[in-house]
Amino acid sequence: MDYAPLKAKWQADEALAPWADILDTQLSAGLSHQRYGDLQRWLESLADLPDIPVSQCHLDGSRVGVDAALAPSPTEMERLETALRGLHPWRKGPFELFGLHIDTEWRSDFKWDRLAPHIEDLRGRRVLDVGCGSGYHCWRMAGAGASEVIGIDPTPLFIVQFWALQKYLQQPHVWVLPARMEEVPPKLHAFDTVFSMGVLYHRRSPMDHLQELRDALRPGGQLVLETLVVEGDEGKVLVPEGRYARMGNVWFLPSSATLLTWLRKMGFRNPVVVDECDTTAEEQRSTDWMQFHSLSNFLDPENQHRTLEGHPAPRRAVLCAHAPG
Repeated sequence: MDYAPLKAKWQADEALAPWADILDTQLSAGLSHQRYGDLQRWLESLADLPDIPVSQCHLDGSRVGVDAALAPSPTEMERLETALRGLHPWRKGPFELFGLHIDTEWRSDFKWDRLAPHIEDLRGRRVLDVGCGSGYHCWRMAGAGASEVIGIDPTPLFIVQFWALQKYLQQPHVWVLPARMEEVPPKLHAFDTVFSMGVLYHRRSPMDHLQELRDALRPGGQLVLETLVVEGDEGKVLVPEGRYARMGNVWFLPSSATLLTWLRKMGFRNPVVVDECDTTAEEQRSTDWMQFHSLSNFLDPENQHRTLEGHPAPRRAVLCAHAPG
């Protein structure tokens, strides 16, 4: 997991030099063997991946992946699958490497298909993907022409999964870093597009998160925000007193109308809801590559429109807006 090329590139970039200055510290903290006891096991799985020559990468279809230059041997395919399964659970995807389908918990291609028609052309743009997981949407952004894609996620397993995929995808302008949005240097104003998908409801202060997203954008840059919402008029906000769909770190679920007012209050221009829909068990489910409980286990078995706790079932909205200036 070599981040030296990224650091060198950022050191020569006035906008991102402040991030380059703290990158080593972030990497040490985010990939700490002392803090994350399973990290060594995951790194061993990464090292066990076979060297298989690639003929073609696929970044613009539902399954991000690669084709082989020569058909891998059964032994190579067995090593590949064993190593990748050592990185269970796989949350965001799907991926396909040399015909091996990594059927992830989330059909993240569904989300991409919902938002792609509404985002500004990514060709030549520098993009930040907040809470990116193993990087599925980062590669879709690269496939849409982004010149540099930086994903951040605090979960070290997802970082190792990214590097497992990157071993074959080999996209030098796509990176995933072990960091949270609040750890990004303030007021960078460096990114043309910032995506925050599935993060806002995990933040104790949604306004702070919106400000951090705004300050990462260049003047006039586009924000793409996807989050859990509830149905209702302006002012409606659900604050779960306990868990929400078995998640303990869910703080605020606004209505889309409320979220629009939040965006305007934080200085974003022309905020608009481009999609809103219920999450289905077709989009989020347990699979052979993610064998833990998933959406169907989080809903009331007698009323699929409610969570186990009695709250409205998960509903997600995508909003777009522009940074001021």
